[in-house]
Amino acid sequence: MSAGAGPATAGARNGAVRRVRLPADRRTPAAARAVVRSVLTEAALDELANEALLLTTELTTNAVEHARTELDIEVVADEVGLSVTVSDFAPGTGDELTVGTRNDTTEIDEVSERGRGLLLVDHFASRWGTTYLPTGKGVWFRIDRPGGDPPEGASAGGTSTSAGPGAAVDSSAPSAGAMSELMQTAPDVYADDPLPDFATSLLSRVGEMVGAAGGTIRLDRGDGQGPQVLARFGRQPRADGELLRVPLTVNRPYAGELELDAAPSAYARPLAVLTAERLSLHLENDRLRRADVRRQAWLTFLAEASELLAQSLDVELTMALIPQLVVPRLGQWCAVHTTDEWGRLRLAAATHADESVLPQLHKVLAETDPDSIQARLREASRSAAQIPLGGPMEGFAVPLIARGQRLGTLAVGRHQRHRHDPDEVAVLEDVARRAALAIENARIHAERRRVAQTLQQSLLPPVLPLVDGIGFAAEYVPTGDDAEVGGDFYDVVPLPDGRWLVVIGDVSGKGVQAAAVTGLVRDVIRVLVGDGKPLPEALARLNETLVERGGGRYCTLALAAVGPGDGDRLDVSLHLAGHDRPVLLAGAGGAGFVGIGGTALGLLDTITSPTAAITLAPGDSLIFYTDGVTERRRGRELFGTDRLRDAAAPLAGYSADVVAARLRAAAINFSVERPRDDIAILVVRNDAT
Repeated sequence: MSAGAGPATAGARNGAVRRVRLPADRRTPAAARAVVRSVLTEAALDELANEALLLTTELTTNAVEHARTELDIEVVADEVGLSVTVSDFAPGTGDELTVGTRNDTTEIDEVSERGRGLLLVDHFASRWGTTYLPTGKGVWFRIDRPGGDPPEGASAGGTSTSAGPGAAVDSSAPSAGAMSELMQTAPDVYADDPLPDFATSLLSRVGEMVGAAGGTIRLDRGDGQGPQVLARFGRQPRADGELLRVPLTVNRPYAGELELDAAPSAYARPLAVLTAERLSLHLENDRLRRADVRRQAWLTFLAEASELLAQSLDVELTMALIPQLVVPRLGQWCAVHTTDEWGRLRLAAATHADESVLPQLHKVLAETDPDSIQARLREASRSAAQIPLGGPMEGFAVPLIARGQRLGTLAVGRHQRHRHDPDEVAVLEDVARRAALAIENARIHAERRRVAQTLQQSLLPPVLPLVDGIGFAAEYVPTGDDAEVGGDFYDVVPLPDGRWLVVIGDVSGKGVQAAAVTGLVRDVIRVLVGDGKPLPEALARLNETLVERGGGRYCTLALAAVGPGDGDRLDVSLHLAGHDRPVLLAGAGGAGFVGIGGTALGLLDTITSPTAAITLAPGDSLIFYTDGVTERRRGRELFGTDRLRDAAAPLAGYSADVVAARLRAAAINFSVERPRDDIAILVVRNDAT
């Protein structure tokens, strides 16, 4: 089953023969070299040592790495030359060992490890070939002394690859020492960017070896900057002279060429090819490293973009932010179009790296003819697929889709010097998905905010009544989350006996459930007092209603019936159901708390709510508030009731509107944080003069 005749051993009678079996171990190449060296010494063939040891190292290393079996090493020397056979026991046809033209799809590391060794064998060996046996396969080579005649029967038959029977080494070919010198040149592993120095060192060495007057290595990394000089040696190669050019074997988007100002001789070309091979391997490593760094940078960019988009719950701000994220990193320009309720695209935001071109961009985006960008954007929106854009604003458009709903399109212009690469396209598609989700979330939040504001306004009186001799004023600040409905409320209701009922309350919790209880409390109070029920009875009935309703919600309440008293005075009948005591601000100066605490509603079957009778002289004010004022927090410090009283004291003599506004400002300015709870302030003032 042998595929070739193998190396001749006819001269072994007058020379030396060694046969050893070695393990598949990293030390095997060194052991094989020792065997070959001993045979060379015994046969007085020391002048063949460099080539023989180099090729032995390549074949044994190749077998250890790829066969991973034990190796049989046979070394035969005669007066003419040396034959070495390396056999393994791995199954297969041995096709991977065949020397041929490099395939464009071959990975560079595979070429460098497998192809380079056999290229060296093909270059230095007088003959070489392969032998296939039932137990495995072998590769052999023969090196003859210069001018020596090959021994009888030394031709390689069958399908073995060889330089031909009796072929001699080209005397003009580079020596093993020269090839080895290039192989030993290595980059500085501690340098930040070792490639330029490494390329310059390789170029200088090969230039000196071939006697080149100069040389350059040009590399195009596919980043739009075109071919750049990576290394230069001597003078610039002459354009009109005979030059030695060798392309660099690198994968896209890299491309490059080694150029020497030297004749492409049989001596110079192999050295230039080996130099290009060595550099290509490190360039491929550089490409992979840069690709990995770039992907990491894109992941970081996407994470930062997601964070920025998530921070905004305003629809217009979100759409204005998207082009700022894209330009100029991912394109020269960017435009966001959204779909209205009739399915038409509307420009929401656009930007250009050159602000002077922005008016032209808006003009192009506004065109509506069949070949316009607008038409391509409509196609992208309908098909939910990426669509290229031509014309003066070249680029492509991707649809904005979130939760299965088509929201619009994201159009991005190409870079100034190059088109988008696949990585950038993938990143832009990811940005479009995240942007669409951010827009949809902002729209949902805007709708929730609108519903919350509408519901909150329905729980508060649109205006306070104007009553001769009595001033009413209120301030209300919703919680920092304006999409939530608070539980604070206030009201001013006319009583059947001509007095006015002032109500302020706070239902526990927030949201729709708290709003439902708030509406219930407000409506029940209006109905009961409208029927003429006394305030204690109205509070008792309301407590029964909340207890029967259940749900764990309770309510604190302050009720004050305000009516004319003696002279210009106002009589106030105050009832507190678990609510903070109001502040009485005297017109003549001074402030203090009034009222008697009672039981909150909705917790117990029975409640207590003592009546406190208060008289308001002309200029006096009664200030009601909710716990959003007193529990306003600055770090661990609370605004508190004492600070509220102290803030009210200097406001004696001011109108109810001024008092309410000043106290609201004092509470808000106490902390830089947004309110965590609703703030409600209601002021009743005796405006008699």
